[in-house]
Amino acid sequence: MNALPERGSAPHPRLADALPERGSAPHPRLADALRALSSQRIRRDWRQLTMWILGTALLAYASFAGVAETYGTEQERASILAAGLANPVILLFRGLPSGSGDGEFIAFLIVPWLAMLAALMSSFLAVRHTRGDEEAGRAEIVSATPAARMLPTIATLLHGIGANVLLGGLTALAFVAVGLDAGGSTVIGLAVASVGFFFLGFGLVAAQLMRTSRGANSLAMAVLLGTFLLAGIGNALGTPSDDLKSMTSSWVAWLSPFAWAENTRPYSDDAIGPVILTLLVAIVLVVAALALQRARDVGGAFVPERNGRADATATLSSPSALVWRLTYPAVIAWGVGAAIVGLLATSLGSVIDQLGAQNPAVANVLEQIAGDTGSLQEGVLVTFFTMVGIFAACCAVQTVVRARQEETHGTAELLLSTPLSRVRWLASFLSVGLVAVILIAAIAVGGAALGMGSDSSDLLDDAVVAGVGQALAATVFLGLTGLIFVVAPRATIGVGWSSVALATVLGLFGPLLGMPDWAVHLSPFAATPMLSGGEVDARGGWWLLFAAGLGVAASLALMRRRELVTGG
Repeated sequence: MNALPERGSAPHPRLADALPERGSAPHPRLADALRALSSQRIRRDWRQLTMWILGTALLAYASFAGVAETYGTEQERASILAAGLANPVILLFRGLPSGSGDGEFIAFLIVPWLAMLAALMSSFLAVRHTRGDEEAGRAEIVSATPAARMLPTIATLLHGIGANVLLGGLTALAFVAVGLDAGGSTVIGLAVASVGFFFLGFGLVAAQLMRTSRGANSLAMAVLLGTFLLAGIGNALGTPSDDLKSMTSSWVAWLSPFAWAENTRPYSDDAIGPVILTLLVAIVLVVAALALQRARDVGGAFVPERNGRADATATLSSPSALVWRLTYPAVIAWGVGAAIVGLLATSLGSVIDQLGAQNPAVANVLEQIAGDTGSLQEGVLVTFFTMVGIFAACCAVQTVVRARQEETHGTAELLLSTPLSRVRWLASFLSVGLVAVILIAAIAVGGAALGMGSDSSDLLDDAVVAGVGQALAATVFLGLTGLIFVVAPRATIGVGWSSVALATVLGLFGPLLGMPDWAVHLSPFAATPMLSGGEVDARGGWWLLFAAGLGVAASLALMRRRELVTGG
């Protein structure tokens, strides 16, 4: 009791040393705490940020070579733009047309995807160092120091700003390095970084609203994908120019930060106004996040978790049932996306087939993406089902990542203190991941069947073969992530998601970027079986099956001797 000051007396000497006087300059300890927190964030993130930043810059650099090889003349580029404006569905997956020059066309093809990479990096970063630290118990420990509760969030904000500045700067330098105008390249860098700032702010808000990092990331991803689609819809509903080389966005597009980035129109108008708008909204989000944090307790949230049952049901009598209970919301979300993609794969196939017959440039693009698969309808279906494989792979990785989260949170230790073995525990996650992959592929095939309607074409056979092939590709990532979880558990999240991202770039964008065939086929998504001429071309299907089985078997065998690793 002698250590406590009397009521009305000065603070305890040790506490007084840690606090600045009112109206004085910031206490040196606070500056030291900010430097320490910033350094700690760099040490934790430098590998992940290196992959995000360099990967984005390399994608920007490679896009020029791909465009120069595939669309070498202005006439070819103008033909593609005219096709896109004539069939606005194409604009759902591209940017805003602003002209047929080299820089303008590259911006049309790649800016939305560069902005998406910046958005993903920023939202994950924001949640990891806020709500993630609260879940791990680190935030409560830090709040007991002179750093208090707000300084870690400020350190996270500065950390995210620095990462986005570096990403935007290297992206701009990549375009300058290939010979494009420095002014337009700078505008692209600013536009991409501003979208990153927006989702950094939204990630901080989501971390205050949701009780878990999983919930915060899910909310951020829902907004990210929703606004990305909203930008495409707003562009598709816009007004084309008389020469069919540019498009004016509709008002719908202005509800999305991705559309703000596209409306900078690099190498054409070089407009800075949309960048300023994005930054202003990002500042509002950051202020809102700080205000929300002041109004809640550590560990609290504004969106409460749903109360669970007092007693477990009979369906939770096995470890696999428990894993399904933990992961089924994610499976449903990815399944909905797969159903939409499957529906579009067949419902839009006939439209694009007619368009390709009228425009050889469109036919050339689709053939480069899908390969020699027969008709353009089949090529379009294969291209859409590549997205299904990516969705299934993401769900598989997310399931194994859940095992890592259970381990770091300590709940796995409680389960393994029972007669449940380590191997059976991991097998439950892998089996649920496999079931999820099969379900997502089957849902996509069902969506494709609905999209055909009463059409008696043979596209359903192609959909079944493409669905099976993409399920095999996704299972490769299930085995790979499971193996990483066993041999290098702390790298599970980074390697798992990075492998899917790299394979997506190679398989989905490799042909458009002019990459050689051997590099494209390093992606499991590009090595899947397909139906060609009425016969199934196995391609790398057997290799995919072998790789998936090897990964799963090796992870289960090595799990027997693996100890729990609870550190993040």
